[in-house]
Amino acid sequence: MGRPATRPTALKDGFYIEIRNKGSKSGVKLYSGTKLQMHRAIKMYERSKEVIILGESVNGKFVDKEPKVHVAD
Repeated sequence: MGRPATRPTALKDGFYIEIRNKGSKSGVKLYSGTKLQMHRAIKMYERSKEVIILGESVNGKFVDKEPKVHVAD
């Protein structure tokens, strides 16, 4: 075991969603290269998990500042 990382990880350019258990405060970020892949991942998790759309990341920063909670249709 070594020391933990001190620098935050750099985000790749692409689309991100966050998957959480319902009622949880923390989750896992999932990366998708294209918008179509992001929508496929949302459809896969929307029934059993809480999905938050973080949006597109360019140069390590998100284009949309406010994340959106996805509601299953």
